[in-house]
Amino acid sequence: EADQASLNSYGYKNSKITDPDEVAKESAIYKSIHNLRAQLPGNSYIQYTATPQANILITTADILSPKSHTLLTPGEDYVGGKKFFGQENDGSLFNGGLIKEIPENAKALAKAFWPGPLTMIFEKSDLVPFETTGGLSTVAVRMPKDPIALSFIKESGGFVAAPSANTSGRPSPTLGTHVYEDLKGRIEMLLDSGEVGIGIESTIVDMTVEPPMILRPGFITEEMLKEVLGHVDVDKTTKAQLEGVAPKAPGMKYRHYAPKGELTIISGKSERVKETINRLLIEAKEKGLRTGVIGTEENIGAYEAHVKMNAGKKQDELTVARRLYSMLREFDEEKVDVIYSEAFSETGMGQAVMNRLLKAAGHKVIQV
Repeated sequence: EADQASLNSYGYKNSKITDPDEVAKESAIYKSIHNLRAQLPGNSYIQYTATPQANILITTADILSPKSHTLLTPGEDYVGGKKFFGQENDGSLFNGGLIKEIPENAKALAKAFWPGPLTMIFEKSDLVPFETTGGLSTVAVRMPKDPIALSFIKESGGFVAAPSANTSGRPSPTLGTHVYEDLKGRIEMLLDSGEVGIGIESTIVDMTVEPPMILRPGFITEEMLKEVLGHVDVDKTTKAQLEGVAPKAPGMKYRHYAPKGELTIISGKSERVKETINRLLIEAKEKGLRTGVIGTEENIGAYEAHVKMNAGKKQDELTVARRLYSMLREFDEEKVDVIYSEAFSETGMGQAVMNRLLKAAGHKVIQV
């Protein structure tokens, strides 16, 4: 019930969204799109990189030629139709020819969660070149909710390839300034539609297997998916890491979403966690290191760190998720050497938070 209430509060179900045509046509963003479009060859589309809701980074590409990237987002065929804009969404949104076969359960998920932070993986059609999918026979498809992103896709006149707007390994951007910090000197234009509303990436679900499998937890939780499909699996690697099983291969230890300081997660009963973090803080300070802590609102006052980040109330997983990447980036701004974080719930949205924290920490966890 809490998950469903949260979902409705963000407008991802049973709600109308803003028609991109209603976006102010005198805005700098609208003019930038049209200026860029005017400079492109007639057979070109526009490529952008973005977090799930905003902060759009533009380059140019034609995703149906061998010069693009992995994630595809449906273009004008979907965005221009009334089925998205406050009329109906019966799940019949896959009319672009990118997908070989459209399962009925995929239509059900699209009806429930699109537009929104859900990415579905399908067998690609011959229309999509292997250069676009990184050599894979599958293609990942998402329909974002942000009206600026939707307006941009519509103006591109086709489909859009959208890798993430951050350098590999860095925390995902939640502000336009984060994109600029990571990619300045490498990009020509940045469309910034403000701070993201969710804070973590979309849920990725593999629709090529039965039952469908969650490859990356996100805002659309396992429980939400089960409400629609009845049953979903979670990728064994993801599940094992959440359950504290040590990675079996070096590649699984790769730090992703990571701050520059060394991050360690402390898991256990609240009092033991506080005692352990404070002991580690003392040891780090004695070594001359600048320290940081990620803690819940209930506990943050108990820590003696140089930099303390309040993640929000323990039960408010949405706030924790929204603040996560910005907190990791703030530690970099503060030049923190070592960071200790409390662990969070591994169900609901907490599953997505812990997935990102574990990767940021290189799966370094102390059980107390």
